[in-house]
Amino acid sequence: MGTATRTRHRRGRRAARTAGTVLAALVVLGLAPGVASAAPSDDEIAAAEAARDAAAAEVGVLSAQLAEAEAAAATARQDAQIALQDYEETQAAADAAHAAADAAAAAATQAEADLGTGRSQVAAFARDSYVRGSTAPGAAALLSADGPAQLVERAALLEAAGTHRVDVVAELTVLREQAAAAHDEAGAAATRAESLQAEAAASLAGAQAQEVSAREQTAALAEQRDAVAAQAAAAEQQVAGMEQEQAAAEAAAAAAARASAAPPAAPSAPAPAAAPAPAPAPSGSSSSSSPSSSSGAGGTPTPAPAPVSSAPPSAPTPPSVTTAGTPTVSAVETATDAALAQRGLPYSWGGGGSSGPSYGIPPDSGVFGFDCSGLTQYAYARAGVQIGGTSRDQWWRFRGSTVARADLRAGDLVFWGSGSAYTSIYHVALYLGDGRVVHAPQSGDVVKVAPMWFGSDYFGAVRPTA
Repeated sequence: MGTATRTRHRRGRRAARTAGTVLAALVVLGLAPGVASAAPSDDEIAAAEAARDAAAAEVGVLSAQLAEAEAAAATARQDAQIALQDYEETQAAADAAHAAADAAAAAATQAEADLGTGRSQVAAFARDSYVRGSTAPGAAALLSADGPAQLVERAALLEAAGTHRVDVVAELTVLREQAAAAHDEAGAAATRAESLQAEAAASLAGAQAQEVSAREQTAALAEQRDAVAAQAAAAEQQVAGMEQEQAAAEAAAAAAARASAAPPAAPSAPAPAAAPAPAPAPSGSSSSSSPSSSSGAGGTPTPAPAPVSSAPPSAPTPPSVTTAGTPTVSAVETATDAALAQRGLPYSWGGGGSSGPSYGIPPDSGVFGFDCSGLTQYAYARAGVQIGGTSRDQWWRFRGSTVARADLRAGDLVFWGSGSAYTSIYHVALYLGDGRVVHAPQSGDVVKVAPMWFGSDYFGAVRPTA
């Protein structure tokens, strides 16, 4: 566990201890739920209000500590995203190195086969020379010629054979050198691949540790926030309850005092008999309607109001893009529609890609969904545009088509980073227009539409092109 991680854990424990102190104070001062007396006095209410104010002050201190811890957890999440991209890039390099090593090994095998063929040719030449009794049988061939014509023919053939012998030896030398070079290249490629694979494994382990740490911090913070909110609500509720109890007791005492001080009431006269109810009006009578009648002017029944639909409004269609140098209208619409169709799918760390959602990398190996760059990669792949698999790769690929904030349009990719270098990018979203984005936010969340935000970590935007 690194120094920064230990510091964040200490902050979390300190915040938890503070929360426990607040709760203990509430119990001691009579502010915990269920601890209230009937008809508290002014002094008791004043003490309760003082305890409530003290608890509020403690909650304020804890809230500041929680805000600091939340910032540390957010930084841990960002670091985990950057480390994940380091792993993905290193793993891609390792895969390429493995492919190069396989190709080098195949070349070395072919070179060995060629060398074997060359050696067979030299061995055949040596065997023929031994059978003939001489390594230079040309003189005997010329002396046994039947005439000048055959002599010239044999001389030409012998010259060609001699040249072939020289070529075979030269070719064998070249093949031997090629085989040695191929073996060296295959060994170097294999070593390179193994080194990159080990580096990728180390990057993955570091990224996973940071992601797990960030999630643990986030969960602990959520629990502490709930505890703080419950304590503050309990303190306020207890004070209000005590004030209500005192007010009710005072009202009851005042009523009792008034009742005891009032003179005895004179006997009341008997109530007159109720008048008989009027007979109902005959049919067609012009008598006015009763106040409870639902008729409107002219005796026409007032229609009931139409029911209001509770269904949420559908998301507006992203505006078309027609500016030169941008993706076609159909590409933008296809990409945004594809991303919007994934709403509700879980965030999966390392999950998703050009083919759609997938299971992620541990700790999300059991979560089927997308991470931020997997979602944008899939959206544009559906439109036939390859944008790369990581958020930093997506920025780098289209860095020549950056877009100012004021010029953002539907289909643009927007990025956030922890620094000024593109390697610090940790999040990407797809801009929809009208100040909205669709993205896969973080673990525990889902693909959703959210308001576009600009902050100190906003890195910039690019406009993908086919």
